Amino acid sequence: MKILDYKIFINTHTTIRKAMKVIQECACGIALIVDESQRLIATITDGDIRRAILNGVDLESDITTIFQYAVRPSFKPITAHFSTSKEVLLMMMKEKSLKHIPLLDNEGRVVELILLSELIKDEFTITAVVMAGGRGERLHPLTTNVPKPMLPLQNGTLVERIIEQLRDVGITKVQISTHYKSEVIKNYFGDGRNRGVDISYIDENQPLGTAGALGLIPMPSSTNLVINGDILTQLDFRAMYDFHKTHNAIMTMGLRKCEFKVPYGVVGTEDIKVTQLVEKPVQSFLVNAGIYLLEPAVFQYIPKNKYFDMTDLIGQLLKNKQHVISFPIQEYWLDVGLHEDYKRAIKDIELGKV
Repeated sequence: MKILDYKIFINTHTTIRKAMKVIQECACGIALIVDESQRLIATITDGDIRRAILNGVDLESDITTIFQYAVRPSFKPITAHFSTSKEVLLMMMKEKSLKHIPLLDNEGRVVELILLSELIKDEFTITAVVMAGGRGERLHPLTTNVPKPMLPLQNGTLVERIIEQLRDVGITKVQISTHYKSEVIKNYFGDGRNRGVDISYIDENQPLGTAGALGLIPMPSSTNLVINGDILTQLDFRAMYDFHKTHNAIMTMGLRKCEFKVPYGVVGTEDIKVTQLVEKPVQSFLVNAGIYLLEPAVFQYIPKNKYFDMTDLIGQLLKNKQHVISFPIQEYWLDVGLHEDYKRAIKDIELGKV
């Protein structure tokens, strides 16, 4: 891969927001910080940026701000000379658990970026579960005859867009949990072969909550992606998977930053004394985005045929001191739960935002 084809050079004054856009556009999970002569200074990965976001870093800060939040002791990358053979590069990647190696000339200038996916067959063996059993009562009367995930959006439906996104990143084995108007979903997708995926169904005879349907399937042999069927997003599923694996998590939760502007002046007090007054402050929260990665071991905590929410599952994992981590979603994301959300989804698609 010729580095200039992907425009992934940035400098030390590039903002974090711009660097993230560069990484997303090049779709290789990395950006290279270089000097004016294209000599390599450091590397920044998608995971480095998301860890910094979780620590509240300002996205308009220079990219070097995130160095203090990294798990890596140094951002100086492992590199190789541009004459290094592919066999040696592959050995280096396996030994060091690397996905990228910049190739440099004798002066330390970047010549090329080698990706692990170019040297070996890119296997993405995870399976997906799309949760599509809810009634969507807040969207009545639109959901009187169809389940919420089957609401039309341009040339398809909500859940159809999700399945196509999964297929396009290499996730071809998909299970759909169904309950309300399940026949509508089954008749529409069938076994999925005509869409390039293998679709099977998890039938909830009664509502089982946001995680209970997972108790109806055998323990999987690989990582499972679980996503709510009413989510409209541009999330990079592979970036989330890499983050999950890098941190050796049993479960990764997708999170979305939500801001709320208080419409009043907020007063701080100590006893009867006024200590401060902040006019209409903006409060920020990280909220559950309805997208998860689960290792097979998680399934032992999910009861069979019992109402069980994701909050219950996470509570059980934390109680048992399991490693649950968060993954901030900076890409487009919308939970289509209300009429105004559905209208926004239609408009955003028309405007090309998603």
